[in-house]
Amino acid sequence: MGIEPRERYIDPYTDFGFKKLFGTELNKDLLISFLNALFNDAKREIKDVQYLNAEQLGDGYGDRRAVFDVYCVTEDGSRFIVEMQKAEQEYFKDRSVYYATAPIREQAPKGKWDYHLDGVYTIGVLNFVFPDGEYPADSYIHEIKLKDTQDNHVFYDKLTFVYLEMPKFNKREDELETMFDKWMFALRNLSRQLERPAALQERIFKRLFDQAEIAQFSPAERREYAESVKDYWDYYSTMKTAHKKGKAEGREEGLAEGEAKGRAEGLAEGQQKEKTETVLRLKALGLSIEQIAQGTGLTADEVTTILS
Repeated sequence: MGIEPRERYIDPYTDFGFKKLFGTELNKDLLISFLNALFNDAKREIKDVQYLNAEQLGDGYGDRRAVFDVYCVTEDGSRFIVEMQKAEQEYFKDRSVYYATAPIREQAPKGKWDYHLDGVYTIGVLNFVFPDGEYPADSYIHEIKLKDTQDNHVFYDKLTFVYLEMPKFNKREDELETMFDKWMFALRNLSRQLERPAALQERIFKRLFDQAEIAQFSPAERREYAESVKDYWDYYSTMKTAHKKGKAEGREEGLAEGEAKGRAEGLAEGQQKEKTETVLRLKALGLSIEQIAQGTGLTADEVTTILS
């Protein structure tokens, strides 16, 4: 049996929480509102979505599966993949592109086809920021399309990737202006709230908080959510431990390299000092530069440099 959650509202960063709020027929109005706030395009407002099988199998034996948190199609045929990504992965971008190929390939009908495709959108709600300062600290929404590198025009507008770097969104409640701001605030802070914030008074946010209230869950849902929270923190702990271990190993490796470098430099310095003292002693005995070079194995130029 899982540990009973102590917060009032569900954490959308958990697998269960995200799918509960956005991946069920009962709550598809929440998904529609979120997508419309994200794209903010009155001409292409989404009215309805149909959930598709979120587990897409490959074409043959050995093909990898693509499993999405939420996968749906709108009334105009556009396909949306919506994922909550808990932590950075080494090949996250590759994985994101790979996943986008499933809704592209499935559009191919049997028989003759003119290659017409409907739009495919991959939306990543990221609980991390892209590494190496890829984007400025105040830039948290990124829309990626295929563009011409010469004049920057959109070459193909039917494949779109949208990434939300959630840790960068730090607006306070009194700074929320748009529906998108409000959705970002709600996702970032939902599990920390004791009641619905005054700035989120729209009907859709009442629905969100009603559906997110853990006390309304069935016993089975509460257990499933508790296990999802445990999995989330286990994953977080594993990643943190790996990060600490990597840093520790890096320090140890750096110390070892430093010691080895120090020994090598010390040895070289000692050898050089010994050569200098030998040259000076031989010179004091009245030997010529040629004789000193022959006796020490140095070149005449090296002997001259030492004596200068």
